[in-house]
Amino acid sequence: MMENTIDILGVHIDFVTLAQAEEKIWRFLKEDKLHMVFTPNSEMIMVAMNDPKLQEVLNAANLKTADGIGVVHASKILGKPLKERVAGFDLAKRIVEKLPQTGHSLYLLGGAPGIAETAKQNLEKQYTGIKIVGLHDGYFDVQEEQRIIREINTLKPDIVFVCLGMSKQEKWIYDHRNELKTKLCMGIGGSLDVFAGKAQRAPDIFIKFGLEWFYRLIKEPWRYKRMMALPKFAVTVFLKGKRQK
Repeated sequence: MMENTIDILGVHIDFVTLAQAEEKIWRFLKEDKLHMVFTPNSEMIMVAMNDPKLQEVLNAANLKTADGIGVVHASKILGKPLKERVAGFDLAKRIVEKLPQTGHSLYLLGGAPGIAETAKQNLEKQYTGIKIVGLHDGYFDVQEEQRIIREINTLKPDIVFVCLGMSKQEKWIYDHRNELKTKLCMGIGGSLDVFAGKAQRAPDIFIKFGLEWFYRLIKEPWRYKRMMALPKFAVTVFLKGKRQK
């Protein structure tokens, strides 16, 4: 394991702040090769424990940031505290805000039908001059997938935001990393829904105190089964921390 990462249940998370992660991405965009950026949260790390392919995929990324506050707490339990939470949405937003000035182009892949179109319209209104060169929803078969890859390779966007849901988007990027002609592929999950105005982030007070998961549970109580991964994650990390002492 590299010194600038921490192993959290088999997934190596980079020691970076939001500003440092953003700086890395701008450096990636200067290189003529594909870079993968993933933002694992507690739930994804728990899934990766029982999914060797996902663990391999996550660890192959050029940048892995702690999306959830649970991951930050886990790093403290393990004695190597991460500097801060670096959520996928926050990182994507930082990049998007500067695209009109840098001139880099963007492709949006994922979401329900119509979401990518709405996100494109909203981003173009908010950030005059942003270059969103193409898009496609997240509902496609193998045949359509090949057409999407050909379209991306024809358009050659600098950045592709992939929003296919947890683990599916990361595996998709990894599986096609040698085919795609782009400099940066980033899995940003539900962020496309936020850019489209179809979903809202938690109020700042919830984010500040690491309670974004609680706000989401209040708004979407059907998520409770997925939320059960959080206490299981905490206990698993705690037991690992005790074994290391």
